[in-house]
Amino acid sequence: MTAEELRERIPESEFIFTASRSSGPGGQNVNKVNTRVELHFSILLSVGLSDYEKERLCVTLKKRINSAGNLIVRSQTERTQLANRKKAVEKLLVMLSNGLNVKPERKPTQPTAGSRKERLDEKKQRGKIKKMRSDNIDPSVY
Repeated sequence: MTAEELRERIPESEFIFTASRSSGPGGQNVNKVNTRVELHFSILLSVGLSDYEKERLCVTLKKRINSAGNLIVRSQTERTQLANRKKAVEKLLVMLSNGLNVKPERKPTQPTAGSRKERLDEKKQRGKIKKMRSDNIDPSVY
C-alpha cells in the first residue's frame, strides 16, 4: 500500500497536532515562534484502517508507539509550522505504508560454481601475498 492510498483512506481529522519551539533553522524566529510540530496518530482508533492492518502496524511499529497507543512523528526541519505539519503527515504516511508492506520470504540458495571458484582464487591470492611478506621466502618464486 502506498502513501497516496493511505492519504485518501485516513481522514485528516484523526491527526492531532501540537506545536512547540524548534531547534531547527530560523534565526531569531526560532526563539519566538512554535514551529516544531508533533503529530499524534492512534492506530487502534483509526477508521481508515482494517483490523488486520491495525494489528500489522502495531507489530511492525511497536517501538514507535507510546504507552497510550499513539504513533508520534516530529518535524522541525522547516521554518514554518505549516511546512512542518505537511512534512510530519508525509513522514507518517510513509511510515505506515512501510509498516504495511509485506516483504517476500527469501528462498535459500546455494552459491554457484563460479562464485565458489572466484572465492577460492581470491583466498589463494591473499595467501600468496601473506607468504611473500615472510622473511625466509624468496619473492622471485612467485
